[in-house]
Amino acid sequence: MSAEASDMSGWMLMGVPGLAYSTGVSASWIAIGIAIGTYLNWHFVSQRLRNYTEIANNSLTMPDYLKNRFHDDQNLIRIISAIFILIFFLIYTSSGFVAGGKLFEAVFGISYFSALLLSAGVVVVYTFMGGFMAVCWTDFIQGCMMFLAIVLVPVVGMAAVGGPGEVAARIAASSPQLFDMIPDTSATGVIAIISALAWGVGYFGQPHILVRFMAIGNPDELVKSKHIAMTWVIISLAAAVLVGLVGKIVVTTPLTGADTEKVFLIMSQQLFPPFATGLILSAVLAAIMSTASSQLLVTASAISKDFYHTFVRKNASDRELIHVSRLTVLVVAALAIVLALNPDSYILTMVSYAWAGFGAAFGPTILLSLYWKRMTKNGALAGIIVGGMTVLIWKQFAWFGLYEIVPGFLFSLLAIYIVSKLGKEPSPEIQNEFQHAIQLKSQISVLKNK
Repeated sequence: MSAEASDMSGWMLMGVPGLAYSTGVSASWIAIGIAIGTYLNWHFVSQRLRNYTEIANNSLTMPDYLKNRFHDDQNLIRIISAIFILIFFLIYTSSGFVAGGKLFEAVFGISYFSALLLSAGVVVVYTFMGGFMAVCWTDFIQGCMMFLAIVLVPVVGMAAVGGPGEVAARIAASSPQLFDMIPDTSATGVIAIISALAWGVGYFGQPHILVRFMAIGNPDELVKSKHIAMTWVIISLAAAVLVGLVGKIVVTTPLTGADTEKVFLIMSQQLFPPFATGLILSAVLAAIMSTASSQLLVTASAISKDFYHTFVRKNASDRELIHVSRLTVLVVAALAIVLALNPDSYILTMVSYAWAGFGAAFGPTILLSLYWKRMTKNGALAGIIVGGMTVLIWKQFAWFGLYEIVPGFLFSLLAIYIVSKLGKEPSPEIQNEFQHAIQLKSQISVLKNK
């Protein structure tokens, strides 16, 4: 629940419904890609990563794991990883602040700028009050709130206008194109579907999700966790798309532009009495807080542990590292506020950029580090740099209208393979550790079957 709550921020409650409101059921392609990616991540990455981090000197962060996995004594992987984590989490965190700004603007009727500062302040104070374990527990509660809210709103909305049949009939009469799963059969439409499904491959490189896999005490629990996660994701994403469709009927004043992402907020205010509305809208804040706090904590860990402790003060005390972490949270939050100043920003667009960055920079590296013994340190570095830079460059030109994660992920895979093949094989020690990690997974599977 913590992994999914930190994954699905305000973009699930606001971004996806807004997309469905504008485009109809074709928004389901993103939901399908996300559901597939979630399953593959839990099935192929979670347990193997958890076991390998134990072998790799009990690594606590993703850069820490990569450093220990490839015995990078120069700490190049750590510093490069920390740089890309900082870049893309700035964008990701700012998307959460945009969602918070729109939430408080709609609820309290204050200016967007004041609402933005208020939402950012809530997240920063909340992050300061607890560490990783506290965030995991609160994520669980917030995940429950998000689930209830996203399911309740479309169900009550359909009941209010006469049921699912009435909603379908009225949409078919006014906007029949919203029911087209493939609205465009040209090459552009095919590229759009590929781009939407490609959200799924981004899961392999999301630090705030992967760190949950690394932290679980008993890897056997990951099987049950996968079932819980998949149930949560499938129902929640289906409901998110349904919110947009039902909103076409419930919301009487048409929404345009970035305001389409407020459809969940407006429906909540129209359908429920004030107290219930407050509880439902608090689920949006829960979604924002659960993800933003996780992102800020991962960024703070990358800067304090992987940069400051490694390169600036190797003998820094735990207390000093906490102060550095908190300062990092403040600086990152301030920069994210600057990026979030435009009230017309699309939450889903901002998230997709950061999602692509992490997916392309770290996804292939994590996958091959777990499944390919021949992978080298230089191969890992090449994969991170090529994947991350491809996303940053491709985004500026938007060639072919293709989502930047697609070329970024493919080029990163290619870079890892070529550079690893051109270099020397990993040392026997590294290969033995790889074999040990694989055997550890096999032993767990055997015990489970018994």
